[in-house]
Amino acid sequence: MLERVASTTTPQPVIAIAERRVSEVEELASCEWIVIADQISDPGNLGTIFRSAEAAGASGVVLTPGTVEAFNSKVVRSSAGSMFYIPVFEDITIDEVKEAGFSIVGTSSHEQRGSVPFTEAPLTGRIAIVVGNEAHGMDDAHLVDQWITIPHRGRSESLNVAMAATVVCFEVAHQRDNAN
Repeated sequence: MLERVASTTTPQPVIAIAERRVSEVEELASCEWIVIADQISDPGNLGTIFRSAEAAGASGVVLTPGTVEAFNSKVVRSSAGSMFYIPVFEDITIDEVKEAGFSIVGTSSHEQRGSVPFTEAPLTGRIAIVVGNEAHGMDDAHLVDQWITIPHRGRSESLNVAMAATVVCFEVAHQRDNAN
């Protein structure tokens, strides 16, 4: 019977219905550091971003317009439940985050204006780490206050966006732990 309503071939033997929590832009005022998923299209990537942001201690995850729907079944599965432990802000622009008092930290696999390796950037203030679309990067690059990169030693052009988010989120956690 469960197979009829599940979206997987071999579903877990549990199903639940829950009220969806909606975080409003005004609630950003209580956040210390956040991750912005800018037009992420792959549900697996978004779920992993939720998982990494929550595990590293982010205060919330912002989804810009054009990002895959937060409660898509594949997003929920790949988040491994972590998306229920962190505020999710949907359809918020990078400009609105900046207006809420965050310094915008853009991530890029390519050299940008004044970019520095992520381990050399100060990541302890009220910051918003932006990871951009898998194919096109960030949409509103002109809003970035600081660009960071993850130096590569191999020949690959870039990391998967979810993997890059994970690496940067844990660097933020590391720097914040050492600042205390």
